[in-house]
Amino acid sequence: MSCTGQGSSKKAAKHQAAESVLNLSGNRHWNTELALQRGWRLPEYTVFTEAGPPHKREFTVTCRMESLTETDYIQMMLELSQEQGFEVTYFDIDELTVNGQYQCLAELSTSPVTVCHGTGISCGNAHNDAAHSALQYIKIMASIK
Repeated sequence: MSCTGQGSSKKAAKHQAAESVLNLSGNRHWNTELALQRGWRLPEYTVFTEAGPPHKREFTVTCRMESLTETDYIQMMLELSQEQGFEVTYFDIDELTVNGQYQCLAELSTSPVTVCHGTGISCGNAHNDAAHSALQYIKIMASIK
């Protein structure tokens, strides 16, 4: 997403450009919330281009965030479960978190049975998060043995 801002100073133009991005997104703090939720560094705003006369400069500001690509932990968990001979079942929890996120549990038919919790902005993201938690649990348990 890219927006421009105008102002009598670079700072004013940056603020107007950032305000435009926030207004377009619908949630004024979506990028900061996403970064905090995922444990990423806060977004970085940089001036991409400058144009126009000195009294009416126009700046294009970019916002850099860490990668939005998701690792497919569900697929990784499926492959591991097939290799190791156990099943994974995902149970959606009807109630959203206090932050409005979806929740689910991933149950592994290991001995003993293992249950891991996941949250996300969609049911699919919650399943992926639960699979990630389960993979981390398995990694910890494997290092103990």
